[in-house]
Amino acid sequence: MNIALRIGDPLSEAPAVNREKLEEIFEDIRNHQLFDHELHGCLNCGICTATCPSAHYYDYSPREIVQLLLTENLEGIYDAMQEKIWACAQCYTCAARCPFHNSPGGLIMILRETAIKHGMQSAKDVLKPYTRVLMKVISTGNQLAPNMITPDAFADWGPNIAKVKAPLKVLRKAIPMPTMHTMDTAWEINIKTSIELYTIWEATGVLGQLETIDPNLFDVVTDLMDEKRDEYEEWLEEQEG
Repeated sequence: MNIALRIGDPLSEAPAVNREKLEEIFEDIRNHQLFDHELHGCLNCGICTATCPSAHYYDYSPREIVQLLLTENLEGIYDAMQEKIWACAQCYTCAARCPFHNSPGGLIMILRETAIKHGMQSAKDVLKPYTRVLMKVISTGNQLAPNMITPDAFADWGPNIAKVKAPLKVLRKAIPMPTMHTMDTAWEINIKTSIELYTIWEATGVLGQLETIDPNLFDVVTDLMDEKRDEYEEWLEEQEG
């Protein structure tokens, strides 16, 4: 009998999920090749949370993540994967301080990978802003170009770069939004290199994860790389001829 669980409080936006799904998610977490590497035990001392920069600003606690995994709290783990796991800054201060040599930051990476694998809405929401960046990298081999920087927005750049204290709105002016259409690439990428990068993503499952998170972007990327592969094959034939 499947019992639907509503994770969190009644106002939680986490979708209803049955017990079998919760167990499937946890098995993927526990069977990750790095899981036993990152989790050894817990004194519940709180050093990780006390030294965590993110814990000072967000509803996030490295200790909570470790405790949830150690106690196999499936509902709590799922709930944390809806928002809390995305607050980690991946600085690994927690790993450096833990007397048990746990790595909450490493565990967060496992949880994030699992959230992506299962196509959780939290993963889709977090990764959506990076769509433009991925398309820029795939299509040109570059994310940024020198002329994307607006010098007027960074008056202190140069020998006094450490003194930059511009507000966020000013910083955002440095990289205009329509970069795909208006900016050049920083350097020309060899088509063979571009195809090799795509092949690595293909072989390591990155593209499969992209298909889960954003099917439309996956289709665009696939079509683009098919064109590049055809172009490369034609170039090879010309060289042999």
